[in-house]
Amino acid sequence: MAKLCFGWNYASNHQSDEDGHIILIWKAPAVVNVLHQSRQSLTCEVILPLCPPFCYTMIYASNISAERSDLWVELLDLHRSLGLEKKPWILGGDFNQIVDHREHSLAHIDTTTSPMSDFRDCLDQLGVFDLIYQGPTFSWSNHQPTMPIAKKLDRLLINDMALQSFPDAAANFLPPLTFDHCPCILSLAITLPSAGSKPFKFLNYLSKHPNFLRVVFETWVQAGSASHTLTSLCWKLKCLKNALRTLNRDNFSKIQERVNDTNNLLQCLQVQALQKPFTTPL
Repeated sequence: MAKLCFGWNYASNHQSDEDGHIILIWKAPAVVNVLHQSRQSLTCEVILPLCPPFCYTMIYASNISAERSDLWVELLDLHRSLGLEKKPWILGGDFNQIVDHREHSLAHIDTTTSPMSDFRDCLDQLGVFDLIYQGPTFSWSNHQPTMPIAKKLDRLLINDMALQSFPDAAANFLPPLTFDHCPCILSLAITLPSAGSKPFKFLNYLSKHPNFLRVVFETWVQAGSASHTLTSLCWKLKCLKNALRTLNRDNFSKIQERVNDTNNLLQCLQVQALQKPFTTPL
């Protein structure tokens, strides 16, 4: 550390695991106080300038299901003993467990297993949830060309207090490159772009047009198959917005001019009817 990271500090879980799978490195003006460590986690208090202090738990869960169950119990004990329901709390790392079968790349994995339920129940009791993030859905891959498997094993979780303290926080999962896991960058202050963040809206009167349902159906089908990610859903909504804009322009644009033209046409027809000679049969 003195040679490679001059002026930096570090902490690890070597006291609980001789291999020390978790290493935390920081530099002033950040202040870090280690609160708890074990073979699968390291919890600390982080104090940054101009930010409220928060607790951060780093996770490196075991490959063995029974040992992961010990980790869930450990997190519940930490939640109670440190009073984390009243403090901003962030958890991040490799949990080595998916929450839902859709976080597995293989199609035949279509049921919820007991380990999934145990992990989900633990997160519910802790009151934590996934922070909004960008990047790949699956954060781990076995990199096997013949039998590829990918899963969502890495997460960045927060509780309500952390979201209140850092409402603009976001995570970014980077491409794994040569690694089997995706690195994750947590930013506590992200300014959301104005473009692309507006809600989907359309004018209610378009729904009364006889072609409305047909336009929506055809546009939705042409935009691709079923949406399983937010990216594909946003693309479908963008295509639909353009189609509805065209429907509005072709049928309802320049409505005042169309009304005037219609009135003029009616007046002309009335004048022609008055000028037509009136005859009665003898």
